[in-house]
Amino acid sequence: MSNQPENLNNTPEAGIENTASAAEQLEKLTNTPENSVELSPRDAEAMAERARVEALESAISVEAGGKERKSSSEPKAPQHRGPVGKKQKETSFKRQMTEVRAELPPISRTFSKVIHNRAVEKVSEVVGSTVARPNAILAGSVSAFIITLAVYVIAKNIGYQLSGFETIGAFIIGWVIGIIYDYLRLIVTGKK
Repeated sequence: MSNQPENLNNTPEAGIENTASAAEQLEKLTNTPENSVELSPRDAEAMAERARVEALESAISVEAGGKERKSSSEPKAPQHRGPVGKKQKETSFKRQMTEVRAELPPISRTFSKVIHNRAVEKVSEVVGSTVARPNAILAGSVSAFIITLAVYVIAKNIGYQLSGFETIGAFIIGWVIGIIYDYLRLIVTGKK
């Protein structure tokens, strides 16, 4: 375990480990050639006590520093009982969007304001739940590929020229099949 403050845990055990490592450091220092002069028992105890005090102070300062960082970075929300109301959801959403937008570049910030506008979000929800359903788009895409490929091969062999609407028409047919599948599944299973 290194003695750097950013690697220390903010737990009581860390303070004990700091004290133990301070005692080890004291032993190393007293065993070095510069300090080979015999220390009196009183001087050794004083140095050991001083090392313990320093280790304890550093552990307390590291622990307090962690608490200060936690309290300053995370504002406490008031305690709330019961279900979350619409107003609280809106306030929380606005606060979170403000925090996120502060980190975005100016162009992305403007784009975020446009996209997260209430009118745009409502239109997106309606379109996503009716017209742009995933199964409908997937079925439309797959059928457009298969039907267009088949029509192209047949037209190439017979010698007809394609108009360009074949792909769009095939997608619409597949999309309708996908919507019908979604609604039948909804009726049968009752799950979206």
